Order: sequence, then C-alpha cells, then structure tokens
Amino acid sequence: MAGHTGLTALEGLCQPDLQESVAAWLSALASEKHFSAHTLRAYNSDIRQFLTYLSGHLGQPVALKDISDTALRDFRGYLAKKAMQGNGASTRARALASLRTFFKWLDRNGILHNPNIRLMATPKQPHKVPRPLEATRIFDLLEMVGTDDNWMALRDKALLGLLYGMGLRISEGLNLTIADITAGPDTMRITGKGSKEREVPTIPVIFKLIEAYRAACPYPETPSRPLFLGEKGGKLNAGMVQKLMRQMRIHLGLGDAATPHAMRHSYATHLLGEGMNLREVQTLLGHASLSTTQRYTEVDYKQLLETFKKAHPRA
Repeated sequence: MAGHTGLTALEGLCQPDLQESVAAWLSALASEKHFSAHTLRAYNSDIRQFLTYLSGHLGQPVALKDISDTALRDFRGYLAKKAMQGNGASTRARALASLRTFFKWLDRNGILHNPNIRLMATPKQPHKVPRPLEATRIFDLLEMVGTDDNWMALRDKALLGLLYGMGLRISEGLNLTIADITAGPDTMRITGKGSKEREVPTIPVIFKLIEAYRAACPYPETPSRPLFLGEKGGKLNAGMVQKLMRQMRIHLGLGDAATPHAMRHSYATHLLGEGMNLREVQTLLGHASLSTTQRYTEVDYKQLLETFKKAHPRA
C-alpha cells in the first residue's frame, strides 16, 4: 500500500496474506476503477477500522482464514460498536459498503468466499433535503469574494461562479483543465463521477469571470494545466474552497448551510423553480438516477409551503 499516497499500513492488525490482499484490492480500485486518492484513503480507513475491531475480538492479527470465517454477528457487532462511538447511519453505511466491495473482490478473484456480508442490511439513513441559497445571497457572496483586485480573488470569484452558474460539484470545478474550457463561450466539457463526460452550457457572465481570472493568473497555460491554481502554482485543493466559503458565510451571516455544494443545490432548485424539465436538470447535473434530481423538487415544495404559511398565518 505504500504506493498509494496517504494510505496507512496494516502491520500488527493482520497477517501478511491479508495485507497482500488488501494492497492488491486497493491497487485494483486505483487502476481499474480509477478511484481518486481521497476515495482510496476512505476505503483504506474503513478496512483498517474493521480489522482493528476484528483483531481485538480475536486477540491476534487477522488472517485471510479469519476473514473467511467472519460470522454475521461479527459484522453486526462491528457496526454496533461504530454506532456506540457516535458514528451516524451514513458513516456506518459507507463502512459496510467498503467491506462489501472488498469481500466481493476477494470472491471474484477466487481468494475466499463469505456469504455473511451479503446478509447485512444497510443502516437506514435519514433523508436529508438539500437547502438552497437565495439567488440574491449568492450574488452578495460573489460580490464580496471579488472585492480584492488580485488574481486569487478573481480565481475564487470565477470558481464559485462556476459552482452556481453551472451547477458543478466542487471536484468537477477543481478538475477542469485549460483544454476543457476552450470549446467556446457557450459550453464547457465537464468530467463527472465515474469519468463520465457531459457538455454543460455556460452563460456570458460566468465566461467573463473565467476570462478575467485567466488574464490575471501569472502562471503559463498548457492544455493539460488545471484551470484553478493555488498561490504557488499547484492545483487548488477543495479544502481551500471550503475555508473560503466558511469565511464568506460568517461575513454574510449565511449559516452552516452555505457550503460549496449548496451552490450546486441552488442551481438545480432555481432552474426547477423557473420551470425547467426534471430530465433536463438531471442531464445538466450529471445525475445517473432521476431520483437523485427529484430531491430538488422536494426543496421547492418545502419553500413554497413555508412562503404560504408566512403569507397566511391561519394555514
């Protein structure tokens, strides 16, 4: 696992045969599934936590045979312990999904077969309705970001403008290259989840924000260069964008709901509010399932209901 940056070793938790299997599995996720380093670290962390639990239960490092013999009660005990530690349903569901992926890989490669993992029910997650921002508040945010006259302020304004003006995931915005934006002022090529590409229309004001940033950026452009750069010329990371949003929401009193992803929620909700077809919004967002996009219609209804109650106190 040393070849994958940020992955923690499993020495002391498992025997060499299991260490080799985990390393091979993570390598397969990287080479075959093209998972990002962030995703690989999450899978590695989930497996490490499970092996920590199992080795403590067994009183010794875990071997492949132990994995093969893991009983249903062991899987349930592991998730129960995570719940006792304060982990929510979504965290436990992700941990179980990681284990399922690992056991499925072991089975497919003829290493071992354990049917018990398939009997585990996914922890039920509370349905979270996205909370969009009002368009006026987003414009206030963009104005505040762009008050400084340096290239990084122009970068921040262009990036946040993209997240709202084109409904991008933060990873999609940060993964844009110079080549992705040279098709012209009307459309942009976006690479979404699973390396799926889609064409997304852009509006003139967003294109102008990008052009202003490009003109001010001191670093030379090449087709493969990331569009959004950090101060020292490397690719801008998501943490910096999240930090910026935290600062902006404090200044504007926006509350915790004002996150980079809230810009995407707002884009979808505002389009639906203007009467755009649900299927069209699904295409723009790059959602694989229409049910994901339908969540935004629930937001619109909730807002309508709140407005109605304010206007009619007897409602």
